[in-house]
Amino acid sequence: MLTLGTIETKGRDRMSGQEEAQAWVEELEKRLASLDRERAHVAAQLDEARKAASALATEAESKAASPQDAPVTMASPTVDKVALFRCLFRGREDVFPRRWDNPRSGKSGYSPVCHNEWLRGVCGKPKVKCGECPNQAFTAVTDEVVRNHLQGRDPAASGRGAGFIAGVYPLLPDETCWFLAADFDKKEWRRDVSAFLATCREKAVPAALERSRSGNGGHVWIFFSEPVPAAEARRLGAWLITETMERCPDIGFDSYDRFFPSQDTMPAGGFGNLIALPLQRVPRGSDNSVFLDDAFRLYADQWAVLSTLRRMSRSEVAALVGEAAAAGRVLGVRLPVADEDEEPWAAPPSRRRKEEPIRDLPERVEVVVGN
Repeated sequence: MLTLGTIETKGRDRMSGQEEAQAWVEELEKRLASLDRERAHVAAQLDEARKAASALATEAESKAASPQDAPVTMASPTVDKVALFRCLFRGREDVFPRRWDNPRSGKSGYSPVCHNEWLRGVCGKPKVKCGECPNQAFTAVTDEVVRNHLQGRDPAASGRGAGFIAGVYPLLPDETCWFLAADFDKKEWRRDVSAFLATCREKAVPAALERSRSGNGGHVWIFFSEPVPAAEARRLGAWLITETMERCPDIGFDSYDRFFPSQDTMPAGGFGNLIALPLQRVPRGSDNSVFLDDAFRLYADQWAVLSTLRRMSRSEVAALVGEAAAAGRVLGVRLPVADEDEEPWAAPPSRRRKEEPIRDLPERVEVVVGN
């Protein structure tokens, strides 16, 4: 039988338990707040450490590419700059594309430079592809072409102010290439480029970052000291992409567009995909189409940086790709839907064509998931 005394005792025990629980909650909240403050402090220190490391790395790069040590600098004669440019950004030399703009339609694009272009009775565009035209008279790459591109000077413009913008077809007729360029655009291109460059540095792959003509994207260039099979160069890029995504699985890599060369083999009746050449005078005025350090700062001497950048040998590329393939570290890379050079006069400025929606989808699709 319960008495008033036992009821009062049980009430005191219950109150005591509630007080202890509340005290425990308050203690844990204090500990959590303390940990939050400590985490914020450590995060701030980490941010400062990263900035210091980046500054030291940039300083080291600047010293490595200092003008006094560089074979070619901004003070070098034009002939030396042109020779360096042609050595690095080297593709097909029997033909090159140039940019065109139609002010009436607002369209622009690139097409091969041909002496017979639009010549009535000779040029078959747009019905006949340039690569299949029987009356080809393509203009070869010369020192004058490179000078005109760098200076933005169009000899045929007669003072109308039109700029001369050249591109390059990286894929050679024997399906080799002198460089590999990775194209990044969209909103998060800086984040993805930073991750990709970090992988290149980690794997001792020399790479140079160029901000695109528009300023809304970037190209990462890897140069070779001798022609490398395009398939092997692209596998090198695929390995670097794979390693970057492994290190940074949270970034998604949506800004990665494609590699140049964009094909392993030469498309029939075409030249392969083109890429615009950097350092043209007009975008340079806005600090675009120029080379940046890993912190996206403009190099003061573009020529000093380019002339001191190491170029990879064919054997070095083959060794890296072989090791990566043996370890299963090479994923497939994105291919363009079609050869963009089939109708360059119809391509939009971004080089991306409008995709038609897929129709007549099957009711059932069987998928095998592996690895």
